[in-house]
Amino acid sequence: MPARQPLPRELQIRDAPRRPEPDPTLGISVPTAAASGPARHRLVTVGDSLTQGFMSGAIHRTDLSWPAIVAFELGLSARDFTYPMYEWPTGPGGLPVDLERLAREVERRFGSRIDLLETVRAAPWLRSHMDAIEDYWERGHGSRRPEDGRPFHNTAVYGWDVLDPLVTTQARVEERLATRPGDDFLDQLVEHHPARAARPVLHRAAGGDSDRTVLDSVAELAADGGIETLVVVLGSNNALGSVISLEIAWTPASYATMTLAQRRDARGGSSLWRPSAFRADWADLVARLRTIPAQHVVVATVPSVTIAPIARGTHEKVRPDSRYFPFYTRPWITDEDFDPRYDPHLREDDVRAIDSAIDSYNETIIDSVRAAREAGLDWLLFDLGGLLDRLAERRYVDSPWARPAWWDQYELPAALRRLDPVPTTRFFRAGPDGRTEGGLFSLDGVHPTTIGYGILAQEVIRVLRLAGVAFADRHGDPRADPVEVDFERLLRADTLVSDPPASITSSLGLLGWLDDSLDWVTRFLPSVGPRR
Repeated sequence: MPARQPLPRELQIRDAPRRPEPDPTLGISVPTAAASGPARHRLVTVGDSLTQGFMSGAIHRTDLSWPAIVAFELGLSARDFTYPMYEWPTGPGGLPVDLERLAREVERRFGSRIDLLETVRAAPWLRSHMDAIEDYWERGHGSRRPEDGRPFHNTAVYGWDVLDPLVTTQARVEERLATRPGDDFLDQLVEHHPARAARPVLHRAAGGDSDRTVLDSVAELAADGGIETLVVVLGSNNALGSVISLEIAWTPASYATMTLAQRRDARGGSSLWRPSAFRADWADLVARLRTIPAQHVVVATVPSVTIAPIARGTHEKVRPDSRYFPFYTRPWITDEDFDPRYDPHLREDDVRAIDSAIDSYNETIIDSVRAAREAGLDWLLFDLGGLLDRLAERRYVDSPWARPAWWDQYELPAALRRLDPVPTTRFFRAGPDGRTEGGLFSLDGVHPTTIGYGILAQEVIRVLRLAGVAFADRHGDPRADPVEVDFERLLRADTLVSDPPASITSSLGLLGWLDDSLDWVTRFLPSVGPRR
């Protein structure tokens, strides 16, 4: 196991979790300015994989992202809210690889249980399957030049951290993709897949100028008829790499004193930002956002990435009143099999340090919203971090003694409460009779299912209604409060929850075998952007 880095002296280790901010206005009233007219662009989003709609190891169903769900409930047409389309379910397997489609194909060919003999039989097929996906994106239809057009309304790109909307351009992405990809027989993975995901977004953002960023394109939309609501959800990838790799690599100690260009290059290899490093990047982002005249700006906090079930707490809690387990490892490694001498893991104090860093990030974010409101800007807070805390099954729901005094469990929508079992934040598992556990996180253990994205959309809608944003039905008629997401529609679209592959068994043997074969956790999941 690699040596652990010492904690930065600036990091304040927190014994108690941050108290959520239930009031998006932070108790600060802002005079309502009379708009000169309705904004042409009602919803624009900037973010990472959570906003792009990444699911089960791939980006493909961007029509089921939370911004697309909000746009549907706003009554917007496909022309009124635009986003890149990567691939529909009939394609070879998403970018980089859709684990749900892969699991269904393995089940169809080899049955619902993978034993030793079948893994030997399946290995050549898996290589061929991955080769087809690689060929599609590197040499086939997926490698074609993106279509021209106006900037997208959803500008999110998986793997992006706080700095990327400020520094990543079409020129940098095309430079990365200019090298002819290899076709390694033993290493069938789409090369530079984060850059390929960023390409259509930045192509539209460039508008002929390859040095433009997505924030430049957002400013263009603001100048072209105005933006009613701009939603910014960034920061998860400033910490997620620590959970994906199960290793903490802090940003350089001098990071905060560097120029923007220097920070762009110095962050490579970092899995967790020092609080000062996050503040430096966030300050530059806020300064740019303040120049974009949206009627409302909604800013999200960073969720605790250590709640994501891709890092499973082993054994019992260290104490009945603790949030933490002694070790965190992959969900398919059982307590009986786990050996800290050999298996990748984080320790309790590592996870506490990650959570403490995220708490400091969120203090920075909340302070920026407070300062904007005090300056008369209609910025609002979406406490995404607080939302995940209220859903955390193993951390709080199943551990009454660990709950802080302020904690109350999030009430799922009625359509989800009627499911059996009720969806939770545990890792997804299924059997011959359907889903047996989880349901809010997709098969990658980091990103939501479609119904999970629906919950995010519902909470964003609550903030938008507080801001006075009007919602309409498909006929254009006003909708009365409460404006509720159509979860029955989402359940029909959520194939993982409504019709789960039986190969995702209680042992998670298929996902464990795929990780042994492909190293999909560290190579597929978007914890870093196209800079690498």
